[in-house]
Amino acid sequence: MLPPGTARHGEHLLRPIRSGEWERVRELRLAAVQDPVASLAFVESYEEAAALSDDFWQERAAGGSEDRGTWIRQFVAEAPDGSWAGTLTALVERPEDGRALFGEVTEPQASVVGVYVRPEARGAGLVDALLRVAVGWSWSQEPPLSRVRLFVHEENERAAAAYRRFGFTPTGGRADTLKSGAPRDVEHELRRP
Repeated sequence: MLPPGTARHGEHLLRPIRSGEWERVRELRLAAVQDPVASLAFVESYEEAAALSDDFWQERAAGGSEDRGTWIRQFVAEAPDGSWAGTLTALVERPEDGRALFGEVTEPQASVVGVYVRPEARGAGLVDALLRVAVGWSWSQEPPLSRVRLFVHEENERAAAAYRRFGFTPTGGRADTLKSGAPRDVEHELRRP
């Protein structure tokens, strides 16, 4: 039996990170921002991410970890050899907390960010598997959340199609997640069943 918050997808174990895994968090993020297919979805360049201090990465890992995080959870798809094939992060946003990644929060929700699967692991369903774990974690929050949302760059049709297949629908909302000066990211949501 797997611990709560974990799942299996083929040979991969889907699980939350632990606070001491900051170097692996950093390595996977640097791989993501270097990947020409995935880089459109990330808010920083490789140079910006590589220049961040060890303290930054330690705090980031602790904040999203199962052992120290509270309102953020980073999940990874771990292969049998221990390597990480993919990741995503879910953040709880409530109107009364005053924290939101993009735009105003009018209802209790989770935002999914930082979705990435390494090129060699693509096509194996890991995005769906990671989303299932993150959405399950989101629905377990108390008090209950009403939706899970994410933003997709308007030119990233591959990602938008994957999220629609999972059940996310465009809301008409937009944001400028890349700070380009124009709201080019389309909000998608999954409503609580």
